[in-house]
Amino acid sequence: MPNRETATKALLPIIEALKAVDASDPEATQKLNELLPMSDPRVVAARAVVEAGMNEGWLTPKEAGNIRFGRLAKPTEDTHGFSIDAVDMDCAGPGHTHPNGEFDLSFALSGQPLFEGQPEGWVVLAPGSWHIPTVTGGRMGILYFLPDGAIRFGPKPE
Repeated sequence: MPNRETATKALLPIIEALKAVDASDPEATQKLNELLPMSDPRVVAARAVVEAGMNEGWLTPKEAGNIRFGRLAKPTEDTHGFSIDAVDMDCAGPGHTHPNGEFDLSFALSGQPLFEGQPEGWVVLAPGSWHIPTVTGGRMGILYFLPDGAIRFGPKPE
């Protein structure tokens, strides 16, 4: 069974792949879903991390409203400058800006959920983008990889 330490190591092959993806590319989501489809062994391993970590409580130990969340890893040299965060949600979350972009890998946990209107898989948000992360139609476990751990919560910038 994965734990915090082994989970981070299990996700490093995904981060290796993310280094080659430009979050500002309008086709980044499509390219990433082709590069790392849900059947890829690296994504299958990530699903195991999410399911075990959420079921055991160590991946998403904090709660606000109906959303559980947690930070698995800070951005370090070992994580190639990416932070790894997780969220367990079935609703809208807090609005935020992605100074350096955001790479989201979502897994359906119940129902027929969509994240940002997309089924389970990858969603890439460009640097400087702002959104209210939203899951509809069920519940999702989402890993989000942030270059330099950069995220700013708050209203949409003017």
